Amino acid sequence: MFRKLLELDARGSEALRVAEKPGLRRNIAMFLAHSGDSWFWGAGMLILWLAGDTFWKVWAIYQFFWVSVLAALVMTLKFIIRRRRPEGDWGAIYRNTDPHSFPSGHAARSFLIAFIAGALGPGWLATILWVWAPLVALARVAMGVHYLSDIIAGAIVGLLVAAFSLGISPALFDWINSLSPIALW
Repeated sequence: MFRKLLELDARGSEALRVAEKPGLRRNIAMFLAHSGDSWFWGAGMLILWLAGDTFWKVWAIYQFFWVSVLAALVMTLKFIIRRRRPEGDWGAIYRNTDPHSFPSGHAARSFLIAFIAGALGPGWLATILWVWAPLVALARVAMGVHYLSDIIAGAIVGLLVAAFSLGISPALFDWINSLSPIALW
Protein backbone atom coordinates (compact mmCIF):
# COMPACT_ATOMS: atom_id res chain seq x y z
CA MET A 1 0.00 0.00 0.00
CA PHE A 2 2.75 2.46 0.98
CA ARG A 3 4.69 1.61 -2.18
CA LYS A 4 1.62 2.36 -4.31
CA LEU A 5 1.21 5.74 -2.60
CA LEU A 6 4.84 6.57 -3.33
CA GLU A 7 4.38 5.57 -6.98
CA LEU A 8 1.25 7.72 -7.25
CA ASP A 9 3.15 10.59 -5.61
CA ALA A 10 6.01 10.23 -8.13
CA ARG A 11 3.63 10.08 -11.13
CA GLY A 12 1.64 13.10 -9.97
CA SER A 13 4.83 15.04 -9.31
CA GLU A 14 6.24 14.15 -12.72
CA ALA A 15 3.02 15.34 -14.40
CA LEU A 16 3.58 18.83 -12.91
CA ARG A 17 7.27 18.97 -13.83
CA VAL A 18 8.42 21.69 -16.23
CA ALA A 19 12.11 21.89 -15.26
CA GLU A 20 13.30 20.40 -18.55
CA LYS A 21 10.78 22.30 -20.72
CA PRO A 22 12.03 25.76 -21.74
CA GLY A 23 9.40 28.45 -21.90
CA LEU A 24 7.24 30.81 -19.88
CA ARG A 25 5.85 28.19 -17.47
CA ARG A 26 9.36 27.05 -16.58
CA ASN A 27 10.56 30.64 -16.09
CA ILE A 28 7.61 31.46 -13.82
CA ALA A 29 8.10 28.23 -11.86
CA MET A 30 11.82 28.95 -11.49
CA PHE A 31 11.14 32.47 -10.20
CA LEU A 32 8.54 31.23 -7.72
CA ALA A 33 10.74 28.32 -6.59
CA HIS A 34 13.57 30.73 -5.78
CA SER A 35 11.27 33.32 -4.18
CA GLY A 36 10.89 31.02 -1.19
CA ASP A 37 14.64 30.71 -0.58
CA SER A 38 15.64 31.36 3.02
CA TRP A 39 18.40 33.84 2.10
CA PHE A 40 15.84 35.94 0.19
CA TRP A 41 13.48 36.09 3.17
CA GLY A 42 16.30 36.61 5.63
CA ALA A 43 17.55 39.58 3.60
CA GLY A 44 13.99 40.91 3.26
CA MET A 45 13.40 40.74 7.00
CA LEU A 46 16.74 42.45 7.67
CA ILE A 47 15.81 45.28 5.30
CA LEU A 48 12.37 45.53 6.90
CA TRP A 49 13.95 45.68 10.34
CA LEU A 50 16.46 48.33 9.26
CA ALA A 51 13.99 50.53 7.36
CA GLY A 52 10.67 49.86 9.06
CA ASP A 53 8.87 51.54 11.90
CA THR A 54 8.37 49.79 15.24
CA PHE A 55 5.50 47.60 13.94
CA TRP A 56 7.59 46.29 11.02
CA LYS A 57 10.68 45.81 13.18
CA VAL A 58 8.76 43.62 15.62
CA TRP A 59 7.07 41.79 12.73
CA ALA A 60 10.44 41.09 11.07
CA ILE A 61 12.00 39.83 14.32
CA TYR A 62 9.00 37.61 15.00
CA GLN A 63 9.01 36.15 11.47
CA PHE A 64 12.80 35.67 11.52
CA PHE A 65 12.67 33.91 14.89
CA TRP A 66 9.98 31.47 13.78
CA VAL A 67 11.51 30.87 10.36
CA SER A 68 14.72 29.92 12.20
CA VAL A 69 12.89 27.55 14.57
CA LEU A 70 11.09 26.03 11.59
CA ALA A 71 14.36 25.58 9.66
CA ALA A 72 15.87 23.61 12.54
CA LEU A 73 12.77 21.42 12.78
CA VAL A 74 12.59 20.78 9.02
CA MET A 75 16.29 19.92 8.81
CA THR A 76 15.92 17.53 11.74
CA LEU A 77 12.96 15.82 10.04
CA LYS A 78 14.83 15.63 6.73
CA PHE A 79 17.83 13.94 8.31
CA ILE A 80 15.62 11.48 10.19
CA ILE A 81 13.50 10.59 7.14
CA ARG A 82 16.23 10.90 4.47
CA ARG A 83 14.01 10.83 1.38
CA ARG A 84 16.09 11.56 -1.70
CA ARG A 85 15.05 14.40 -3.98
CA PRO A 86 13.68 13.51 -7.42
CA GLU A 87 16.39 13.08 -10.06
CA GLY A 88 17.08 16.09 -12.24
CA ASP A 89 19.51 18.73 -13.39
CA TRP A 90 17.81 21.90 -12.14
CA GLY A 91 18.41 22.93 -8.55
CA ALA A 92 21.99 21.72 -8.15
CA ILE A 93 22.47 24.06 -5.19
CA TYR A 94 19.55 22.43 -3.37
CA ARG A 95 20.64 18.92 -4.32
CA ASN A 96 24.22 19.56 -3.13
CA THR A 97 23.51 21.43 0.11
CA ASP A 98 20.37 19.54 1.10
CA PRO A 99 19.94 16.18 -0.65
CA HIS A 100 16.77 15.30 1.29
CA SER A 101 13.32 16.39 0.20
CA PHE A 102 10.80 15.44 2.91
CA PRO A 103 9.35 17.72 4.16
CA SER A 104 9.82 20.71 1.86
CA GLY A 105 11.47 23.58 3.72
CA HIS A 106 10.29 26.06 1.08
CA ALA A 107 6.67 24.97 1.50
CA ALA A 108 6.98 25.02 5.29
CA ARG A 109 8.57 28.48 5.29
CA SER A 110 6.12 30.03 2.82
CA PHE A 111 3.06 28.73 4.68
CA LEU A 112 4.48 29.80 8.06
CA ILE A 113 5.16 33.31 6.73
CA ALA A 114 1.68 33.54 5.18
CA PHE A 115 -0.06 32.26 8.34
CA ILE A 116 1.78 34.66 10.63
CA ALA A 117 1.19 37.54 8.20
CA GLY A 118 -2.51 36.69 8.21
CA ALA A 119 -2.61 36.89 11.97
CA LEU A 120 -0.26 39.80 12.63
CA GLY A 121 0.24 41.71 9.42
CA PRO A 122 -1.91 44.00 7.31
CA GLY A 123 -4.63 42.34 5.24
CA TRP A 124 -3.12 43.30 1.89
CA LEU A 125 0.15 41.57 2.77
CA ALA A 126 -1.60 38.47 4.09
CA THR A 127 -3.61 38.17 0.87
CA ILE A 128 -0.47 38.37 -1.27
CA LEU A 129 1.37 35.82 0.88
CA TRP A 130 -1.56 33.36 0.96
CA VAL A 131 -1.58 33.40 -2.86
CA TRP A 132 2.21 33.17 -3.00
CA ALA A 133 2.68 30.26 -0.53
CA PRO A 134 0.98 27.48 -2.55
CA LEU A 135 2.58 28.79 -5.74
CA VAL A 136 6.04 28.47 -4.20
CA ALA A 137 5.25 24.95 -3.03
CA LEU A 138 3.92 23.85 -6.43
CA ALA A 139 6.87 25.50 -8.19
CA ARG A 140 9.23 23.30 -6.17
CA VAL A 141 7.49 20.25 -7.64
CA ALA A 142 7.39 21.80 -11.12
CA MET A 143 11.14 22.39 -10.99
CA GLY A 144 11.73 18.77 -9.94
CA VAL A 145 13.29 19.26 -6.50
CA HIS A 146 10.31 17.93 -4.52
CA TYR A 147 7.47 15.44 -4.69
CA LEU A 148 3.87 16.46 -4.02
CA SER A 149 3.93 14.71 -0.64
CA ASP A 150 7.00 16.77 0.33
CA ILE A 151 5.19 20.05 -0.17
CA ILE A 152 2.00 18.85 1.51
CA ALA A 153 4.01 17.72 4.56
CA GLY A 154 6.02 20.96 4.48
CA ALA A 155 2.87 23.07 4.39
CA ILE A 156 1.42 21.13 7.34
CA VAL A 157 4.63 21.50 9.37
CA GLY A 158 4.77 25.23 8.59
CA LEU A 159 1.13 25.73 9.57
CA LEU A 160 1.55 23.79 12.82
CA VAL A 161 4.62 25.79 13.84
CA ALA A 162 2.84 29.03 12.91
CA ALA A 163 -0.22 28.08 14.96
CA PHE A 164 2.04 27.20 17.89
CA SER A 165 3.89 30.50 17.49
CA LEU A 166 0.67 32.46 17.71
CA GLY A 167 -0.34 30.54 20.81
CA ILE A 168 2.70 31.86 22.61
CA SER A 169 2.91 35.17 20.77
CA PRO A 170 1.88 37.44 23.69
CA ALA A 171 4.81 36.21 25.77
CA LEU A 172 7.19 36.39 22.82
CA PHE A 173 6.05 39.91 21.88
CA ASP A 174 6.58 41.00 25.47
CA TRP A 175 10.09 39.59 25.33
CA ILE A 176 10.84 41.26 21.97
CA ASN A 177 9.51 44.56 23.29
CA SER A 178 11.69 44.20 26.39
CA LEU A 179 14.66 44.26 24.00
CA SER A 180 13.52 47.61 22.59
CA PRO A 181 16.80 49.42 23.01
CA ILE A 182 18.64 46.54 21.34
CA ALA A 183 16.16 45.07 18.85
CA LEU A 184 14.23 48.11 17.75
CA TRP A 185 16.76 50.91 17.76
